[in-house]
Amino acid sequence: MTITIPFDNSYARLPDRFFTKMPPATVPAPALIRFNHTLAAELGIVPGDPDEMAQIFSGNVLPDGADPLAQVYAGHQFGGFSPQLGDGRANLLGEVAQGGARYDIQLKGSGPTPYSRMGDGRAWLGPVIREYIVSEAMHALGVPTSRALAAVSTGENVYREQGALPGAVLTRVASSHIRVGTFQFFAARRDLDGLQALYDYTLTRHYPHVEDPVELLHAVVERQIGLITKWMSVGFIHGVMNTDNTTLSGETIDYGPCAFLDVYHPDTVFSSIDTHGRYAYANQANVIVWNMAQFATALVPLMPDQEDAVEAFTRIIHAMGPKLEAAWLHAFGKKIGLADTKAEDLDLIIGLLQRMAEGRADFTNTFRALIDGQARDQFLDPTAFDSWEADWRARLASEEAPNDVMKAANPVFIPRNHRVEEAIAAAVAGDYSVFERLLDVLSRPYTDQPDASDLRRPPEPAEVVQQTFCGT
Repeated sequence: MTITIPFDNSYARLPDRFFTKMPPATVPAPALIRFNHTLAAELGIVPGDPDEMAQIFSGNVLPDGADPLAQVYAGHQFGGFSPQLGDGRANLLGEVAQGGARYDIQLKGSGPTPYSRMGDGRAWLGPVIREYIVSEAMHALGVPTSRALAAVSTGENVYREQGALPGAVLTRVASSHIRVGTFQFFAARRDLDGLQALYDYTLTRHYPHVEDPVELLHAVVERQIGLITKWMSVGFIHGVMNTDNTTLSGETIDYGPCAFLDVYHPDTVFSSIDTHGRYAYANQANVIVWNMAQFATALVPLMPDQEDAVEAFTRIIHAMGPKLEAAWLHAFGKKIGLADTKAEDLDLIIGLLQRMAEGRADFTNTFRALIDGQARDQFLDPTAFDSWEADWRARLASEEAPNDVMKAANPVFIPRNHRVEEAIAAAVAGDYSVFERLLDVLSRPYTDQPDASDLRRPPEPAEVVQQTFCGT
């Protein structure tokens, strides 16, 4: 059987300065690790035999209809502006249109491009396994995200600080890879024609009912508020919330040094490159406001009256803080069983989180254990929970079905960092069964699965992951 991908490549029809058209680099001995048949069916992709798919999803063979390219963009990275970045190790094969939506099919780890900045453009197996697991888990958790379509080993080593590591390529799917940094690229160059073309394209692809840049900013802000609130509610830390990793579609992309909370603390950082905690767990809401301010700045040249534009954009950005707080309150209210939160519930929620931080309580297990009355066991000093529980029980007395609310808001399973590392270590040794089992369990994160109770366990001291890495 020959693989069929129904390409319809709109981004490739934009002006040449939006990208560099080029094929992926080839690899010596590709082998298919995993193919996401469910996602493929949703995209109208007909799979082929494993050898053929390995050739295509490694970049060795271009499928019919592909128009491969590397996108260019700019971005603020840890607060510093880089006027030109771009796909340094990614290649957009093309797009498919299904069900009234459009999706990018992109290879990650596909070799050097003009935007590689002295890098080799490759990925090693560890980051490919990590992104496959975490992105699919995020989808199952209900978080807007890119998806994993395929993972392929390349049959060659890549070289990092650790030495020689097995190479791999991930094929990921996203609603698009249009970023805040894409707008910044054209705005920084004062390329008004390019900026206008990007704006028009973005509206056609994502926001067809938007009529002007003010409405676009508002619409993107609303999506970002929803996204960051969902990150926070499941204990996710992206790790590199640069503007070039902030999508106009409101999806999570670029799973580099990402991680999930085990022990709760608002200042938790895993990323090895986030030395000052800019992208710490609790600071993610502040960062998205900052990122949206940069997006607003890039939109100003599109407005006929720029002074009025600045005033309108400023109002939208200033309103983000209260909106994020309200969304956070609603999400965390559900985590403690409140279908409709009130302003006075804030103290109740914060009281629990403070006790969790002081008592080194596990984030996911504590919230889930509220359902069965076992939450106090998560605290170093259970009496800290007892002093909060009475007020919580009193508040729940007016709720109709608090357990149902909590079950829908609190996952049983997350991709715990030590389990992801375990899957990577096994894959490097040639055993993908740990990876496959983790994917299977995480596809049903809100369902009790007694046979997988070991995957709920927080790490032992020797298993704690102190840092995560971007994989470049």
